[in-house]
Amino acid sequence: MNTINNAPRLAEKYKKEVVPALMKKFNYKSVMQTPRLTKICLNRGVNGAVADKKLIDIAVEELSNITGQKAVATTSKKDISNFKLRKNMPIGTKVTLRGVKMYEFLDRLVSVSLPRVRDFKGINDKAFDGRGNYTLGITEQIIFPEIDIDKVNKITGMDITFVTTANTNEEAYELLKELGMPFKNIKKSEK
Repeated sequence: MNTINNAPRLAEKYKKEVVPALMKKFNYKSVMQTPRLTKICLNRGVNGAVADKKLIDIAVEELSNITGQKAVATTSKKDISNFKLRKNMPIGTKVTLRGVKMYEFLDRLVSVSLPRVRDFKGINDKAFDGRGNYTLGITEQIIFPEIDIDKVNKITGMDITFVTTANTNEEAYELLKELGMPFKNIKKSEK
């Protein structure tokens, strides 16, 4: 980190470049109206966790290595007999990042991990939820440099959700685009 006050590079970029650009584009009266990223949530379901409890421990360790923050196991909410699933059995992992770790993870995701995706042409801009949040699906955890490919038993994916204070999809899209998210270049006529 070669930034002032040990703040992450993207946090500085947000203050100096993103806020003025969004204020100009959307004609905000105050800086406080400008949308901002509040948290990044990573969720990962573990296939086969009912039969093998070690898979949850491996998934927690991998997610902790990727984010730099301890992951927790998620549990089932109800019994489903067809899947041999009982209530409160561990079936996945999750991490919620805020503040400095959130900006550092986003920086690593945009600059290192996403370019490692095979045949990468940009991320889809259609995964907004209508309230200013964006969810990105990753199919392989090995795109992250923190994962040692030799130690991976099974390649699995995860969902990464970017939670913003934006009120509309357009505001959230512009915020994430200004922060460096590589959206696909789609012409306005195709939208």
